[in-house]
Amino acid sequence: MIAEVGAELSAFASEKHFASWLGLCPTNEQSGGKILNRRTRKVVNRATVAFRNAAGTLRSQSYLGAQYRRLRTRLGAPNAIAAMARKLACLFYRPMKHGQQYVDKGTAYDEARYREQQIRLLTKRAQKLGL
Repeated sequence: MIAEVGAELSAFASEKHFASWLGLCPTNEQSGGKILNRRTRKVVNRATVAFRNAAGTLRSQSYLGAQYRRLRTRLGAPNAIAAMARKLACLFYRPMKHGQQYVDKGTAYDEARYREQQIRLLTKRAQKLGL
């Protein structure tokens, strides 16, 4: 990855700029204010291919694996791979630029957070229905 991107990431102002350069961010094609197409740009970049390949293999019992599985059920495999590739690119950018360490939170953290979110949504829906 360093051979393709370089060790110095000062050319990118933020991780969002880095992900956009990799072509992992959606772009809106619009005409007259109406969005015609919303997809990721086609980019010829070996780093992008590496991040997409890494995202496609996230099936482990980790926080990232749990996120990938949940996104895959909701969005489908191609969109989930693109979303997780962007997340991996941001996780690559932070230690290279700022020296931050990545700490895996684990599957239990993700499942607990998802459960709390679902309880909040169901409570709000029940209140809306007058129950």
